[in-house]
Amino acid sequence: MFDILLSNQTDQPLYMQLYTQIRDHIRSGIIANGMRLPSVRSLQLHLNISKTPIETAYQMLSAEGYIVSKPRSGIYAVKPYETNRPLYSSGDSEYRSANLRSSARVPEETEWFIDFNPSGVDSGIFPVRVWKKMIHDALDRHSSEMRDYGDKQGEYALRAVLAEYLRNARGVVCSPEQIVVGAGISYSIGLLAKLLAGIGEVAIEEPGFRTVREQLIAGGFRVIPIPVHDKGISLDQLRSCEANAVYVTPSHQFPTGSVMPYAEREMLLGWANSRNGYIIEDDYDGEFRYYGKPIPSLQSLDDRGRVIYIGTFSKAFTPALRMNYMVLPHELAGRLGEMQRLLLNPSRIDQWAMQAFIEQGHWYRHIRKMRGIYRKKHQKIIELLQAHFADSIEITGQSAGLHIQATVRTERTCEELVNAAAAERVRIYDFREMRMSPISEGKPKVYLGFGGLSENELETGINLLKKAWSGMID
Repeated sequence: MFDILLSNQTDQPLYMQLYTQIRDHIRSGIIANGMRLPSVRSLQLHLNISKTPIETAYQMLSAEGYIVSKPRSGIYAVKPYETNRPLYSSGDSEYRSANLRSSARVPEETEWFIDFNPSGVDSGIFPVRVWKKMIHDALDRHSSEMRDYGDKQGEYALRAVLAEYLRNARGVVCSPEQIVVGAGISYSIGLLAKLLAGIGEVAIEEPGFRTVREQLIAGGFRVIPIPVHDKGISLDQLRSCEANAVYVTPSHQFPTGSVMPYAEREMLLGWANSRNGYIIEDDYDGEFRYYGKPIPSLQSLDDRGRVIYIGTFSKAFTPALRMNYMVLPHELAGRLGEMQRLLLNPSRIDQWAMQAFIEQGHWYRHIRKMRGIYRKKHQKIIELLQAHFADSIEITGQSAGLHIQATVRTERTCEELVNAAAAERVRIYDFREMRMSPISEGKPKVYLGFGGLSENELETGINLLKKAWSGMID
């Protein structure tokens, strides 16, 4: 189910909050055209409110053409205009689809042979047997607790083992009370929009993660794009804007892959301290670094409570779990008591299983195995690109993470490169879609994920890419 955050700290009635959020989700693409919406009854149980505001919101959405009710089938979302039409025309508030896709107009019905999806993970090494045992053991050990909803901030025992893991693996210093277990980045950013209400302006990396940008805009913030270079977000331009909060991916910037050095991290913390502002640090794939020593998290360097740290199980474990975590500074964590109705933790069963998975050492063994496998794939794709394209492309962002950026030396456009690859049923991704304001100068940049492909598939994909680009690149 999509995220809905209702607040009793606003004058807006519940039906209007529901109407606005569902409408915006449909318009932005978070709720896809034709997606079945929850029934009034199921939404009532999920949100723990009466049926009246839900029925009123649905009636308003139906009257405006955003939903349609089909007898004996359900309620379905309807896109009243083109999918790729922006909701806002101004450069600093463009609101695009949350789905990762190429910006080139590739037919949607294309059956991809090789998909270099930057979000792909290796499903073949998921520890099915061990995870089934963790689920079974969780049901046995916690059978008496099955009737309760549990701690809305997340199971305390899981937060305790997470605090220990983060201290050992990423240098994050926190207590279990500072951790909020959630159901993905959208939920975490939605909650932060409430905790940071009043800030007004939030800076974000340009290019950057669209889903976060959309959630910030939906939360009422004015988003200010700040360019990214080879050392991360431009600190000079950040200092010149009026924002008092910034969202960054310093360990492996998405999508360029740049890594913020230690000195720049200290200067970014200095900026936050000087403004009493906040840094939202998204460490989405911090477990995977291939060259040099691991760089400590920003949170580990913070002694003034300025960093909000977000991590996930999606990359290192599986996106199917839909579980992430957020570490709040003490000041913000203290406000959670006022927002209990907004907290929506994942399945208690999954939380108990993950707690045991970490406590029994399976998580650490799994990470070591994944790191070794991804290191081999990372090396393989770089070797293939260098062998087939030599100086025709420049590879960057390759020190960490599960995707790389390739700058192609050609006079052709990104759209032409993407379409040529698609003609061979190879999907690559266009760098420009992560920008709020498209740029035309410079050589085209594309990015390729390798996590979800085997080494044989990587070789096949690069061979097909060479064929597709024959005669197009310098």
